[in-house]
Amino acid sequence: MAVYDLPLEELERYRPALTTPDDFDAFWSATLDDAEAKAWEPRFEALDTGLETVQVFDTTFAGFAGQPVRGWLLLPRQRQEPLPGMVEFIGYGGGRGLPADWLLWPSAGYATLVMDTRGQGSTWLQGDTDDAGAGGPHHPGFMTAGILDPETYYFRRLYTDAVRALATLRAHPAVDARRVAATGRSQGGGVTLALAGLVPDLPVALPDVPFLCHFGRATEITDAAPYVEVARYCRVHRDKIDRVFHTLAYVDGMNFAARASARALFSAGLMDPISPPSTVYAAFNHYAGPKHLRLYRFNEHEGGETQHAMEQLRFVREAFAAG
Repeated sequence: MAVYDLPLEELERYRPALTTPDDFDAFWSATLDDAEAKAWEPRFEALDTGLETVQVFDTTFAGFAGQPVRGWLLLPRQRQEPLPGMVEFIGYGGGRGLPADWLLWPSAGYATLVMDTRGQGSTWLQGDTDDAGAGGPHHPGFMTAGILDPETYYFRRLYTDAVRALATLRAHPAVDARRVAATGRSQGGGVTLALAGLVPDLPVALPDVPFLCHFGRATEITDAAPYVEVARYCRVHRDKIDRVFHTLAYVDGMNFAARASARALFSAGLMDPISPPSTVYAAFNHYAGPKHLRLYRFNEHEGGETQHAMEQLRFVREAFAAG
């Protein structure tokens, strides 16, 4: 795909107005307080996977409203505790898959919690977590599930799961709670941004080609899924467009970025139709913490792939060394 978004010099200064609702902080504070009040002791079941250098635990923890969320905890077998930690979030449509899908960070010495994505996991990597809060008519997919009210919207539940996943990792006895980071690609990058805005003491965030940012522009300039799900819903529900975008403001990565303080390494593909570069730059330019962005000029949604993963490894190592 050719470059179709704003010229690079405009992207670098693109900083649209935030869409933050007046009760944004109160909404998320109440949501997270409720999840914490309903939390229960996580379960870690050791598995024999045949992986010689990584110890695997089938993990279940309390997510939104105390609902069970699955995941994998992967620990390097040869380790000196406490370990630095990494919580990893998954792209749209994917689930936790199998432990062998997630070997990068534990191979680098990190206690790694891979969070399953509630209700997803039937498009590419398999998932194992139900979405108990689903309901109401919506376009196929997850972008419009419960979209007419922030209280019922799908991503309220998913972002809350992410906060609880981080808390679960930090509380594990093998982990140094002061040295933890979050990462994810696409949807996982958007979840990482939300986590950075919701958890003030998160040290490091790695939003990779983040989705779920600047919905107003994204839904107007790309026909690619998943943003097109919102456009198609609005095409049918013409009388509900204002309600749709009111709800989306509560989960927009721009609004979380403005509250974040973690050291962040973003990435963007200049030809990306799924996370258009202007939407990534909108979040990056509003990001309140120390930040860097690696732009891949001739790449689409794949971004920098393994090359970028190597940059992430270096970035986290240097960030933790700096304290």
